[in-house]
Formats: sequence, C-alpha cells, structure tokens
Amino acid sequence: MKYLGGIFLFVVLLIIDTKPTEAVCGYESCPETKPNMVNIHLVPHSHDDVGWLKTVDQYYYGHKNNIQHAGVQYIIDTVITELIKDPKRRFIQVETSFFAKWWEQQKETHKQVVKKLVNEGRLQFTNGAWSMNDEAAVNYQSVIDQFTVGLKFLDETFGICARPRVGWQIDPFGHSREQASLYAQMGYDGEFFSRMDHSDKFRRMVDLALEMVWDASESLSEVKLFTGLLYNHYWDTPGFCFDVHCNDDPIIDGDSYDNNVKSRVDDFIAFAAKVAANFRTTHIMIPMGGDFQYEDAEVNFKNMDKLIKYVNARQATGSHYNIFYSTPGCYLNSVHQGLQSYPNKTLDFFPYASDSNSFWTGYYTSRPTQKRFERDGNHMLQTAKQLSVFAGLSSEQQKEDLDYLRQIMGVMQHHDAITGTEKQEVSNDYDRLLYDGIIGGASNARDALRVLTNLPEGEFESCLQLNISECAFTKDSADNVVVTLFNPLAHTSSQYVRVPVKKESYQVTDEKGRVVASEVVPVAWQVLALEYRENNTQHELVFKASVNKIASYFIKKIETRENKEIVLPKSDKKSVKETEKNLEVPKRFKQVNSMKKVETHADDDSETVVQTSQIKLVIDNNTGRLKSVEMNGVVEDIEQKFGVYETSASGAYVFREVESTEMQFLTTDVEFTVYDGTLVKEVHQQFNEWISQVIRIYEGVNRVEFEWLIGPIPTDEDTGREIVTLFYSEISSNGVFYTDSNGREMIRREKDKREDFTPDLSRQPTSGNYYPVVSRIALQDSNKRIALLNDRAQGGTSMKDGQLELMLHRRLIRDDGYGVGEALNEQKYDKPLIARGKVYLILNSVEESTKVERVAEKEILLPFSVFFSKASSQSQTQSAIAKAVPSFDDFPPSVHLLTLEPFTDNEILLRVENFLDHIEGKVVSFNIRPIFDSLGGVEIRETTLDGNLPLSEMKRFKFHAEGSGAISTEAEYYTAAHKPLAADSSLEASEFSVTLHPMQIRTFIIKKK
Repeated sequence: MKYLGGIFLFVVLLIIDTKPTEAVCGYESCPETKPNMVNIHLVPHSHDDVGWLKTVDQYYYGHKNNIQHAGVQYIIDTVITELIKDPKRRFIQVETSFFAKWWEQQKETHKQVVKKLVNEGRLQFTNGAWSMNDEAAVNYQSVIDQFTVGLKFLDETFGICARPRVGWQIDPFGHSREQASLYAQMGYDGEFFSRMDHSDKFRRMVDLALEMVWDASESLSEVKLFTGLLYNHYWDTPGFCFDVHCNDDPIIDGDSYDNNVKSRVDDFIAFAAKVAANFRTTHIMIPMGGDFQYEDAEVNFKNMDKLIKYVNARQATGSHYNIFYSTPGCYLNSVHQGLQSYPNKTLDFFPYASDSNSFWTGYYTSRPTQKRFERDGNHMLQTAKQLSVFAGLSSEQQKEDLDYLRQIMGVMQHHDAITGTEKQEVSNDYDRLLYDGIIGGASNARDALRVLTNLPEGEFESCLQLNISECAFTKDSADNVVVTLFNPLAHTSSQYVRVPVKKESYQVTDEKGRVVASEVVPVAWQVLALEYRENNTQHELVFKASVNKIASYFIKKIETRENKEIVLPKSDKKSVKETEKNLEVPKRFKQVNSMKKVETHADDDSETVVQTSQIKLVIDNNTGRLKSVEMNGVVEDIEQKFGVYETSASGAYVFREVESTEMQFLTTDVEFTVYDGTLVKEVHQQFNEWISQVIRIYEGVNRVEFEWLIGPIPTDEDTGREIVTLFYSEISSNGVFYTDSNGREMIRREKDKREDFTPDLSRQPTSGNYYPVVSRIALQDSNKRIALLNDRAQGGTSMKDGQLELMLHRRLIRDDGYGVGEALNEQKYDKPLIARGKVYLILNSVEESTKVERVAEKEILLPFSVFFSKASSQSQTQSAIAKAVPSFDDFPPSVHLLTLEPFTDNEILLRVENFLDHIEGKVVSFNIRPIFDSLGGVEIRETTLDGNLPLSEMKRFKFHAEGSGAISTEAEYYTAAHKPLAADSSLEASEFSVTLHPMQIRTFIIKKK
C-alpha cells in the first residue's frame, strides 16, 4: 500500500499545477458550515513528542520501534500524499522541529506541492513553536524564544499562510496563565488543551463551561484569550481509531456481508450528541489522531472519507448532523461567529489531578540537575545572542552554532524534556544535545569577545563545572588570569564572582589597575568528597565585580599573607580539641583541608551570630540550625529544616504520598562550621550522610543564599524518598501564599482551595496543594513578607501558616503508570544522582515594594557570564573594551532587556519588558534612538511578541465574557492597543519613544546598514 502511495505521489508531482496562485488560506479556506445543524469539525492530527520513550532522532527516523512504533518522517510523507488526493481533506502539523527536519530532506518539486497545500489551507500549522512546551517548569523567556524560532521558520518558508492562529497544548500536564498571556501577545485567537483536574472538568461539563475566556494577566488589560478543553482528551473518538496502530473496526460498505455502515454511523452520531450536549454553540470539534498516528495515512483518510460520506447522507432523512474535515482554527472561527457568552477564568489550571490519588505535581521537581542544566542553556543562549549582535558575527559556522543552540533550547522546553518525564536514555540524549548546543554558544561568545575586547587571541573559556567549584582553566594555577564578565541584563549590575583556586594568596585588579577586595574561601568538604571531582582546587577566590555589559578583572598570585580563614565548629560542652577529634570528616577531606585553626564561643553561648552590614543570621548552637534572620529592618524567627516524604507509588509525573503517613524530619543535631570572611560569611552544615548545605551572605547583597547538596538518596525495596526544605516563621499567612507563573506574574494560592471548584484532597492533601515554582514562592501577613527564590523549577507549597516548602530532589522505586515505563532512579557515575542547587531568602516589611524580589529573579536567571583567559602585559594596561558596546543603562530601572539577537542577516530583534507589575511599578517611557543608532539601524518596525508579524497587522478574536455587559451583535476583534512604532533613521528622535505599562513587553525588528 505504501509503495502504491509513493507511485501516486510521483504521478501527481508530474501533473499538478504548482504555479504560484493567490493564497486562500487561514479562515478564508475554512469549510462551509450549515445553520440549524450540529457542525462536526473533524480534525486529523498526530501528536509527535519531541522525545519521550525514544530520542528525538529515534522518533523521527522510526528507529527502535520495539520501544514504541513511531516514525515521524513517514507520517509527514503519507499525510502529504493523502492531502493531495482530495482538496477537502485537512491535517494540522504541530511540532515545527520535526517538520523542519523533514523539509530539509525534500526535493524542490515536493516542496512546491507542500507550499500549495499550505496556501490553500489544507495543511495548517497549529501552535507553531519548535516543540509543544511544558507549562509548569518553563521560564517565559525560553517559551518566547522557542515560539520565535518555530514561527520564524514557518514565515520564512511559507509566508503568512503558515502562521498559526491557535494554540494547541493538548498534552502538557496542567496549564499556566502566563502561557495564555503569551499566546494573546503573539496575536493568537485562542488555545485548546485536553488535561484538566477531573473535578473541575466534571463541574464544567455540567455548567457548559468547557470553553471560557481566560483573563491571563492582572496587569495587562487586553490579554484575554478564548480557551477550550477537548471533550475526550486528544485521542480519536472511542471506537473510531482508524490508524494502523489501532484495532477498531474500519467502515465496511459496499455489497459485503460485514457491511457495518449503519452501526458505525449510529455509534458516531451517538457520541457526537454526547459531545454537543456539553458545548454552547452548534459547533463541536472532534480530534482524529493520537500519538504518532498517520504513519500510513491512507488508512486513516479512507475511513474518515467514508464516515463523512455516510453521516452526511443521513441529512436526507432528517439528521441534523453535518460533518467535515476541519482544523482547530476553523472550529474557533465558527465559534467566534456564534456570538456566545463564556465564563471567565482568572487563575490557572494547576495542579492537574487525573483522579483523587493522582496529582501530577512530582514532575515540578523531577530530574533536578537537568532542570538546572536547561537554565544554563538559556543563560548561554542569551549571552551568545547579545554578543553576536555586538560583534557583528556573520560567518556560516557562527550562525549555524547559534541556530543549533536556539533549536535545542526549543527541544528542551518540550513537555517531556524539562519536565523530567522521559526515559533515562532519552534524558541522556537531551543532555548530549544541550551540551553540544552550549559548546557552540560558548564558541560564538569567544569569537565575539575576541572582537570586542583587547584580547584578540584570548581563550575566553567557559567553565561548565563551576557548580561543583571546579574549573579546568584554573586547576593548575590562577596566576595571571583574566576573568572577563558579560552582563546579559540591561543595567549595570554588581555581583560576586567565585573562581576555583588553590589555597594561595591573590590580588584582583580591575581594568584601571585598581585593587579589588578579594578573599579565598574553602570549598565545603562535602563537595570535595565527590568522587568524580578533581581536587586540584579546594578553595574559591571571591571578589565583587561591577559590570555594565563587558568588564575584565585580573588575577595574579602574590606573596603569601596570613589567611583570614576562621573556622568555628558548632559550640557544645566539649573542649576544642575534643570537638576537632570527633568531627566526622571523610579521610579524603582531612588530607586536603585539615581543620586545625579553630575558634569557638564560650561554652555557655547558645547562639552563633553571622552578619554583614545588611543581614544578621543567628544559628542555634544546640541544634546547628538557623534560628532567626534580620534584614531590611525586619527581625523574624526563621527555622529551616529538611524533610523526607517516604513514598512507594510516586513516579516521574505524580507525587503520591503514602496515605496517613507524615513527613519524616531530619531531627538530629546539625554539625556546622563558620567561615567569617570580610566579603562573605558562610555556615557549612552537615544534616546527615547525604544532605549538607552552605548558608551564605555577601557584604552588600540583600538576600540569604542556601546552597544545598543532596544525594545519593537511599532507597529500599518498598520506599522511595522525596526531599524537601522547609522554612518556618511566625508570619500569620492564613493559608495564603503566592507562586510565580513561569517567572513572570505572581498568583495567589490558598491552601485546599481552587478558583472554580472544590478539589478532592481526601487522599493526597499535600500533593494536592503543590504548585510549580519557577522562580519564586512567598507568603506574608499585615507586617512581614518572606520570599524564597530558586535557581531551577521546583514544586512548592505552604501547608501551615508561616511555612514555605520546596521539593528539591526525588529518587523513586516504581513507575507511576502514565507511560514512561520506568522508575525515576537517576544514576550518574554508577551511583544514584547527587544534586546541588541554591535557594535564596528575602525577608522584608510588607509595606516595602517587592521590586527587590523582581531584580533578584533577573540576577539569578541571568547572572554574569564568566570567561577565562591568560593575561598578557598588554591586556592589563588597556581597557578591556576594544569596540564600543551599546549601553542600556539609560533605560528606566524597571525595563529589562529581554532579547537582543540577530534575526536575519541584516536585522536585529530587540525585546524590552517592564518587569514590574501594576502594584510594584508604573508606566514608564524612554527613547530607543540611541540604541537604534548604536546598532547601526536604518529602519525599525514593531511586531507581535514572537517577532514575525507586524503589530499593525495583528487582529485577533475577542470573545464575550459573562458579566461583562451586553453581547455584541457582530464579531469583535482586538487590535494593537497602541500605535505600533515604525520609523527610519531620517526621522526625529521623538519618533523613537517607547512607553511600557507594567508587565508589558514590546518587540522590534531593527534593519541595520
């Protein structure tokens, strides 16, 4: 059959008219519907995961079908063949990454046929991003980037006819408000998904509320988005899967004993009636497809043709069902013309529960090191993009390396990648892909810095293992080293830099030869004890740097001076000698960093105070734990603990407590030592054999850093373990706490409650209160506020007043039954995974602005990029900058440089954001003419958020929300809320003024000389 299909396509390619014709695509290409009938929009589609049970390439090429039968290249091949046969047929293509790979392999004649199908609306791209991203663990910056990559490919390949109008998030495990906001800002008309809490879905079916108007921002006024839930998940109608992977009966017509047309049509109409009863218009959408379906598309389309034929034939005898091939966009267009009113939605769809014992909240934390690695990838991507613009990088290899990192970051946003819900072999492949991408990005950064600094032959090496305080460039010596720092943020920033070094004396100077305060700090012995870590360096050189965009600092070794290191062990009733004797320090650590210099407080002291000019920490000497924090004029008793959920039925997706069991707290006293430096104070704590931590405060930095090290987590035959950190305070939060939505706006949470329904928490009361924390979780009362910020996505909650909880690491013993087919039991270096990460605490008066938290979020997500080179005599006598780099310091303080990247060979994409919300900030205005000129601009135009559609052409559907006045008698639309900026270099500077409302993002394309 496949051979015959190939012959047919060959013949068609010879005779088909592929001459350019006027495009009739988009909503103009939608099929006609019939009034006074139930119009059934049949939507053929294939859900093709960009990695899950198999790797990306294995899925594309159809390799290792013993794991899962799937070959995306064959799906696209056969779908194109079948679409050619009948102009009424439709198909939606979702994952742009797979399609782009397939497109590269096609001959020009075949490409012309596909372009014709696109221009006639027969092949419609839906969603359009590089992958179908997760919505819990992703940061908004990376989501915007991967939509930009996908939509740019479609626009450059096909033009406007390929631009999607609808979001299609049918497989992610819960849905964020920020995702809906981004869709609206890209000009999308609506979105559809298929997973919703079972209790919420049941209520909505009763209330005809499966479709709604999502008010997706508390700060932005016109980001309301039509959102719909698919009635029966995204798979085929039950009993009507016509795919070769399925066993449902085909439609048998003709003069056959097995003719089943009547029963098949009866069953389908019965199902359609059930669906129609749950929606408000005379239109319903029924998806026909599933995971990796349509590999032999002729089978699917032949049976759907018959289904359409025989269902519609019944209209002659009074049937009021009208069925036809359609797309989500065409369905939405019909709904929009129906002028109905819909319920309003204001929060989000987390957490997702498929039943009362299955809250999909484990994946918020699963694979913590991969979640962090993805953030490292984003950091390198933003650095490489900005530096490529500043240096004017233009070689084919440089463009290829940057595109590869963009695309791999798009893959990493996939809902089985950053989520940690893939098989281990697939996880390993994601790591490989991302590592390769980061190396390419680092190569671009090096090339750019050689142009931009006075080190044309500088090594500019990136050290990817600084997370374990290791750097190959300084392992032998840090003498005569140049540390070049790049600041991806808009404004000059002051941050501390840590360089792995040997225990020697060093002097740090800036570009003007001025000595910069520095000190050498010991690395925690638990890090040195990592078997796979090379221990050439056991200390870190710490200094504070201030950087606009690029700055260099110079390290040289000097004559040994008295080391300022003071180590204070936990005070108890033992003598100093006895304390040292009984410290449980691994032999390997004793050999490399013997603790001989010890000072203690008097025996009757019960507290150890560690403080900078801004922050005071009190450690309880009896327990070894944090006791109180004083900062920003606020004092609060804050205790930190680690807890363990011992579970037996959790999996990569689901966090499932053992019913009627309590969390196990680590209650043993904590051994601790203190490093009392001038620039940094550190409390090194050992909680048990596999949990340790460093509490760290820097002079001049107004947050407390907790750097945790967890693993290998022990398990046994019946018990997995999920590790959390908890912070206890006396703040009267009354069950209310706040979490971020993809690193942007904050959402109010209330323990045990949801916006639209009453959740079933009878079996999983804790998991059912977990929410994704991408950047921040906070609580407050009328006086005080505590916020925790993290360095990767995690799950979090507040189960008691004044308490915040974050899940840091998980090691499990069983699969949870949702498809991945293996336990989440990560192994690295032949041992269970050890993870290291950071949590930051900010304590403040509730009257103070949370702006400080916003600024901290940006510095944590996009810190200085650090590059190492060998110093030369010339490099220390000249400014580090050899070529002028634009300064963005004139931007208002609340304006973030969200994106600066090469867009085409002669265009640059600039994206600016007012990162304060409507409570924290205000409307700001500034002029971008200086930036425009410094980038060599000749023209500038404003686009939708993704950068691919002129904002002047944006026109998206507006739907009526219940309670918002009378329904219009005509279809309504949103257009740009402000006059889009369009100017050229001949115009006055006043034409380059930009105004940003709180939380507003504006996107510009600058054409350069």
